[in-house]
Amino acid sequence: MAERTIIVHSLEHARAAVAAAASLGVAVTLASAPGAAATVGPLWFAEVISLAAAEHSDTQVSAILDCGASPGQVLAALRQGIVRVRFTGRASAAAKLTAIARRQGAEVMRGRLRALDLLDVDDPVAACHRWLARK
Repeated sequence: MAERTIIVHSLEHARAAVAAAASLGVAVTLASAPGAAATVGPLWFAEVISLAAAEHSDTQVSAILDCGASPGQVLAALRQGIVRVRFTGRASAAAKLTAIARRQGAEVMRGRLRALDLLDVDDPVAACHRWLARK
């Protein structure tokens, strides 16, 4: 089954996504907004994921921090213990970052995410429920 990914912009969004996943009994991946590593930082993102996941400890929650095209943001995220990052920069930089990440047991993702983005959604819980219930 394909990974179920939801782009979250706040703790409220993360809680809505995890609650919907818990109600459906499915795993969920919470992704940050594009370039969020530079705007909110890895520690904020990790804390949001941790708080939301703690409310439904029986639900599998994973996360992806978007580092945009900045190799420095990828390295900073890895130093902070983030294990999945998205990088949109040059392929040559991606290869080097991937090698570094693998040595730490982390992953550098490339390409587009197939995800529900909660940015302008009026009812995040309902939207997450619909998205996660798809087959």
